[in-house]
Amino acid sequence: MKILTLLTGAAALAATVLSLGSCSDDRTYAELLNDEKYAVNNFLADYCVENAIPADTVFKTVAEYGDDAPYYRLDEDGNMYMQVVDAGTPGDTAVLNELIYFRFTRFSIETYEDGEFGYWEGNEEVVTGNHSFRYGNYEISSSYSYGTGIQAPLQYLPIDCQVNLVVKAAVGMPSEMSNVRPWLYRLRYYRPKS
Repeated sequence: MKILTLLTGAAALAATVLSLGSCSDDRTYAELLNDEKYAVNNFLADYCVENAIPADTVFKTVAEYGDDAPYYRLDEDGNMYMQVVDAGTPGDTAVLNELIYFRFTRFSIETYEDGEFGYWEGNEEVVTGNHSFRYGNYEISSSYSYGTGIQAPLQYLPIDCQVNLVVKAAVGMPSEMSNVRPWLYRLRYYRPKS
């Protein structure tokens, strides 16, 4: 009986979550997820997509990195796809809780049409105002405020890499999760200068 009650409660919770709509247009959460999936698929249709990164995670050929490189799916659910623009210096890997600075420009994938984006934002071109996180430490707000997605490339690449990263809302900024908006991030990572 307890199992039935738990299952009924879980089903009710799932139905409630799926029925939540956006305040602006009364679309359900399920519809927003479908829109997000469509937008990401529309963007990725213009690129080669690989279901896995190279086995040794060393991007050594022009076919594996650069502006024409494929997008590599980083997770089983398809929440992140990474294009390696610059593979960085081999061996210069991040360690748990290390302070990492990053610069980014992000583009709303929903606005992507004919190879162009209608909306972008970020700090890539700003001389001051670095953003940072503690690698792998999601207990502090600065590491979590941009979501878990922006740290994912550092599992495979050195700190001085540059990537383009498709980030769905599930791994994006917690403050934006209910909007269910996918973004393309252009990211560069740095260590603090000593």
